[in-house]
Amino acid sequence: MKLKNVQDLELPPTADMHVHLRQDQMMELVVPQIRKGGVDTVCVFNPNLQPPITAVAQALEYNFRLRSIEPRVNYLMSLYLHPSVTPEVIAEAAAAGITGVKMYPQGEALNDKAYTFRSCSVTTNSESGVMANFLEVYHPVFAAMEQFDLVLNLHGEMPGSLPDDGTSLEEAFLPELKRLHEKFPRLRCVLEASRFLLSSAPGYTDFLQHCSTAAALDAVRACGPSVAATITAHHLYLTGDISHADPLAFCKPIPQTPSDRDALIKAVCSGDPKFFFGSDSAPHPLTAKMQGHQPVPAGVYTAPFATQLVILALQEAVERGVIGEYEITQERLEQFLSRSGRRFYKLPDPTAEVAPNIVLERKGETIPTSIKSANGILEIGLSRPAASVFSVRWIA
Repeated sequence: MKLKNVQDLELPPTADMHVHLRQDQMMELVVPQIRKGGVDTVCVFNPNLQPPITAVAQALEYNFRLRSIEPRVNYLMSLYLHPSVTPEVIAEAAAAGITGVKMYPQGEALNDKAYTFRSCSVTTNSESGVMANFLEVYHPVFAAMEQFDLVLNLHGEMPGSLPDDGTSLEEAFLPELKRLHEKFPRLRCVLEASRFLLSSAPGYTDFLQHCSTAAALDAVRACGPSVAATITAHHLYLTGDISHADPLAFCKPIPQTPSDRDALIKAVCSGDPKFFFGSDSAPHPLTAKMQGHQPVPAGVYTAPFATQLVILALQEAVERGVIGEYEITQERLEQFLSRSGRRFYKLPDPTAEVAPNIVLERKGETIPTSIKSANGILEIGLSRPAASVFSVRWIA
């Protein structure tokens, strides 16, 4: 497909398998942006709010608030693993249609090159996360999750400070992950990490999220069909030097080398169902991002142009000679952006009878610098301002 010559392109709606929707005024601003990016389904697998969502009633109320803002989006909900989450809560969650439980390690202040950031090796608002003895503490909860077939969404870093031997927090988490699997072999796990290999075994559903390196892609390929990975839009065009120089491009996992970026591009175009879209779109107030001093919160905001930014990155990759035009096909675009993610999560395929399609059209649209709340108080900076992109139109 000669993307640079394409004037309009019809696709099924995009499924964004990892997104941050925040709360309060920011939630009210960002939720209406979801469909502007061509997306109709989002995995809200980061209930890292204040206070954390630890009860079924909270999750359902959060879902209600999201739907009251934009009812045309399908929101997949989860709980935050916390001492108040008991086996009884797990049973209640399963009955209520909650998708899973998210486990975060408790955050600490860490340093990383250009920026100092709070818990940036973990995530925003992870102060209520689990300690290193989580497997013993939550043994009954994991047993109940296995029984009721809820997904355990793991942020794959070991709680605590960086090991003295130079081992990363991701690598330090692997022995605990192995122990978890040995004790609960039928527990489906969704693993979020960027650089290490997870071995798959019968009965496991493991998910390596947000690939940022060629090594991570190889790790996923080496595993069985129960291991998959999301790829963000921004990791298809950012590299480490850009991420560390531009606060609006600073994110975790940190983009790596041009060769890693290009490996991700090739994975997107490969047609391999192990790789599908998850934006990890993470909005922060522009004042926090551009305040001119540390700490700078990690997160790139792409949701209003999620689909368009993927297409733009592929077009630029063709121009750089990373991929050939023949490698971009209608089928492979549909697989990466929509079908593979839905199938992995056992959702129905998008059809004209179930959901409207989207049409991408060249109308001279460019990405604005930011979006603002109606009262002008809240402003969120967008990734790649001034870039020329397709416009999205929904059709029945």
